[in-house]
Amino acid sequence: MKRTLKYYRIMWLKHDLPAGLSVFLVALPLCLGIALASGAPLYAGLLSGIIGGLVVSFISGSQLAVSGPAAGLSTVVAASIITLGDYRLFLLTVIIAGLFQLILGVLKLGVIANYFPSAVIKGMLAAIGIILISKQIPLALGYDQPDFWRSGFLNLFSSHEIVDHFKHFSLHLRRGAIVISTVSILILFLYQSRYAQTLKIKVIPAPLLIVIIGIITDLIFSQFASDYSLKPTQLVTVPSNIFSDIIFPDLSQFFSSIHIWKDGLIIGILASLETLLCVEAIDKLDKQNRITPVNRELVAQGIGNMTCGLLGAIPITAVIVRGAANVDAGGRTKLSAFTHGLFLLLAVLLVPFLLNKIPYASLASILLVTGYNLAKPKLFRHMFNLGLKQFLPFVITIIVILATDLLIGVSIGLLISLYLIIQSNFKTEYKITHTKVLHIDTYLIKLNTNVTFLNKVKLRNALDEIPEYSELIIDGSECHFVDYDILEIISEYQAKAHDRHIAVHLKGIESVNVTAVH
Repeated sequence: MKRTLKYYRIMWLKHDLPAGLSVFLVALPLCLGIALASGAPLYAGLLSGIIGGLVVSFISGSQLAVSGPAAGLSTVVAASIITLGDYRLFLLTVIIAGLFQLILGVLKLGVIANYFPSAVIKGMLAAIGIILISKQIPLALGYDQPDFWRSGFLNLFSSHEIVDHFKHFSLHLRRGAIVISTVSILILFLYQSRYAQTLKIKVIPAPLLIVIIGIITDLIFSQFASDYSLKPTQLVTVPSNIFSDIIFPDLSQFFSSIHIWKDGLIIGILASLETLLCVEAIDKLDKQNRITPVNRELVAQGIGNMTCGLLGAIPITAVIVRGAANVDAGGRTKLSAFTHGLFLLLAVLLVPFLLNKIPYASLASILLVTGYNLAKPKLFRHMFNLGLKQFLPFVITIIVILATDLLIGVSIGLLISLYLIIQSNFKTEYKITHTKVLHIDTYLIKLNTNVTFLNKVKLRNALDEIPEYSELIIDGSECHFVDYDILEIISEYQAKAHDRHIAVHLKGIESVNVTAVH
């Protein structure tokens, strides 16, 4: 025990303390930005980051993953808050999501992510990216009117009054916000370019640099170019004491609406998928080749999200950006994630006045580039080049999510993928060839690797079309699996074939006693 404590103390001082500080600098603007994109109070994003750092890291078995609010959940959270109409009711969905994750972990269902086709998952993330972009463009341009907060960017331009809406929109733009956003986006893309290593600019985390530049630029505008300075409504507003302003869930309304449970299930599934995909990616970055126990991770995330719901925070997942920053900064153990949560707590307690100088345009720029990274044109080209079976569920998932909601979009995407799999099985389970041997029609049905019940009807019809006075060879020598239903059809046909003067020969197929099942 003493040796373990000594090991963690050395790791913390040497590696995890500086890594935790680095992750904190990345996470702080992201917590605020994702809360903003979610339509939740900004303090809720900070609370989520604190809970992800202090609670989840303590329970989790992952040494390098870092949890907090995720951009991938922001569109679902925003839609849920609007649908339910009350943030206290939304917090109930977060508790339900956490409970769902906890049950998944206890039942050892951490392999669930392996059963979602990658085309559907990529389509879901691309749709989230598109929605994220559409909702952050107004903020990046300085638009701060209440109708945006209620309806979102796309609804500002109805087909009936598009000209009036455009005029109204243009009247509320702010040149200072546009300058900050433009500079911020250029810097973020520079960080992602191949020149970043050459210029050695990655010493400062990109989100932190964007926030610093935004604050300094607005201070310069307010002193020397007042027309460009930002209004108070275009700056972050965090209470000086967030713990006195926390909104708590209304536990008496748990069963008041089916939407609470539906949204909780959606958030639970999405948060679980994002977490499992993230820890898999982070494990690949671990130089010590440690593997995260996925069921324990789901339990940790479940407890974390239940805590978020009870304390007024938005839902959390393991986040690839934070985890990658942790690895890059030299993190060794889960203490780095815990330390980042501790730094977030200290920032909220000690320097809320600094947070209130951050322009919304800076946060919107970070989220715009995040959305772009989720829905890059390169991704669409890649999926198209993979062929119709990958591209079709990918693009249909995107379209349906944009037209309806995430649950319906993912469900339709899964159905399309399933249909394509079934269709593929119908086409490839067997081949029929026809030859003449000594003036006798000879038919060969060669079964492929796996023959399932899905092809019962087609196989039965093919057998019925074999003409009288023929010879039939059914070759299953290369089969790894033949469904019992298929064996039953073959045995039934073999038993009756002599009535039509058809000689049936089986190769590599066991006979089934059909009468035994009746």
